[in-house]
Amino acid sequence: MDAHEVNRVRAKLALYVADVFASVPRKDQRAEGDCYLQGLMLDGRRKSIQAMASRLPDGIEQNLQQFVNQSTWDPVPVQRRICDRMLPLVNPTAWVIDDVSLPKDGRMSVAVAPQYCGALGKRANCQVAVSVHAASDTASCPLQWRLFLPKEWAADTDRRTLTLIPPEAGHREKWRLALDMLDTLAGWSMRPPVVVAHTAYGTNAHLRGGLAERGIDYIYILAIRADVTAHPFDAQPTAPDRKGPVGCWPQPRYRHPAPSVAALATGLGQEAFTSLTWRQGSRGELRSRFAAVRVRPAGNAVERPIRAAASAEQGWWGGILPDCWLLVEWPEEAEAPTDYWLSNLPADPPIAGLIRLVKVRWRLEHDYRELKHGLGLDHFEGRSWPGWHHHVTLVTAAHAFLTEQRLAPKAPGPHSPSTRSSTPSKTS
Repeated sequence: MDAHEVNRVRAKLALYVADVFASVPRKDQRAEGDCYLQGLMLDGRRKSIQAMASRLPDGIEQNLQQFVNQSTWDPVPVQRRICDRMLPLVNPTAWVIDDVSLPKDGRMSVAVAPQYCGALGKRANCQVAVSVHAASDTASCPLQWRLFLPKEWAADTDRRTLTLIPPEAGHREKWRLALDMLDTLAGWSMRPPVVVAHTAYGTNAHLRGGLAERGIDYIYILAIRADVTAHPFDAQPTAPDRKGPVGCWPQPRYRHPAPSVAALATGLGQEAFTSLTWRQGSRGELRSRFAAVRVRPAGNAVERPIRAAASAEQGWWGGILPDCWLLVEWPEEAEAPTDYWLSNLPADPPIAGLIRLVKVRWRLEHDYRELKHGLGLDHFEGRSWPGWHHHVTLVTAAHAFLTEQRLAPKAPGPHSPSTRSSTPSKTS
C-alpha cells in the first residue's frame, strides 16, 4: 500500500486497532501499534523498524523500538482477539499445522541455530517458528505461533539472559509445540473442523497419538512419508501356542512385518485410482488420481502406548492396531504414487472431500508470501524473546486487517492493495 491508500483506510484501521489492542493498557502503546501496522502495510522492500520509521510521517524509530522490544504488553490477548474476529470470517475448512524458517546472521538472535532452513532448502543459521492457521480456499489466518528453542539454548544461561527468554521456556519438539497451540486454542473454546499437516508432522506417530488422545474434536488428515509402515486392514494378529503348562500366555502379534504405505499403494494397482478435480487454478482444473483404503499404521511408536494403556486397564492386549484411512495420490504422468496421507475420519467420507482438505495448504503457501515479503514477517532485526513475539503478533494483526478488508462485502475493487496481494499466482 502507498501512503494515499493507507490514509484512505486509516479510519477503519483506527477502529480495528482500538478493538484488537484493547488489552494493551496504555494509550501511547496502542498508538504505536497503529503506527507499526501502517509501517508493515506501506510499500517498501524492508519492514525493519528503522526502514518503517523513515517512511512513516509520524514514525519515531525510538518509540517503535521501545514498543516492540522493551514494552511489557502481553501479545496473548491480542492474539486471542484476532482469533475471535477471524475464525467466523475465514470460516475454515481446516486448521493447518505448519512451520516457517527465518534465516539469520550471527548467534545472538533468540533461538537462532544451524538447522534445516526451508526458506533456503538446506541446513543454515535460522530461527524456526511453528504455527497453526485457520484456512479455507478463500483466506487463511495464523491463530498461534511458537518459537522453536533448539537444545543448545536450553542451558545457555548467557544467551537466555541477554535475549530475555523466560525461565519456563525450554526445548520442546516441534510436534509438542503444535499440540500446545491446539490446547491453548481449546482453552479459548476454539475447536478445529479438521487438523491438516505436512509430512514432517504427519509422519510423527507421537503427534497422531496426541491428536487421537484429544478425542473426536481432533479429526486429522496428515501427510506422511512413503516409508511409513502399515498393515492391511484385514491383517489379523495371532498368538503362538503356549509352550508347556507354566509361564505366560504368548501375546498376539502380527506375524508378518508391516509393509510401507508405498508398497500398499502400488499393490492396489492403477485401476483402483480415480481421476478427480479439487480446485480451479489460474491455468485450469487441478486434477490427479486418488485412492483411499483402510489400513492399520504400525511401528513401535504406535504400538507402545497402545500396549501400555491396554495393560494398565485390563492387563492384556489383543494385538489389534487401530485402523484409519490411507489416501494416496498417483498422478497420471507418474510411474508410482507420489503422496500419502493418513486420516482418522470415522465414517466413509467422499474421497473428493478428503482431497479438498489435504490440498487446502495451497492457501497458506500463498498467504505466506504476503506475510514474509509483503508484511515483513522475516524482517525483524531485534534479538529478544518478547520482541520476536510482539513482532509476529503485529504482523498477524496486519495480515488479518488486510484479509478483513478483502473479504468485506463493500471491499474496494480488484485493484486495491488488499485484493491485489491476495490474488492467486499462476503457480497456485
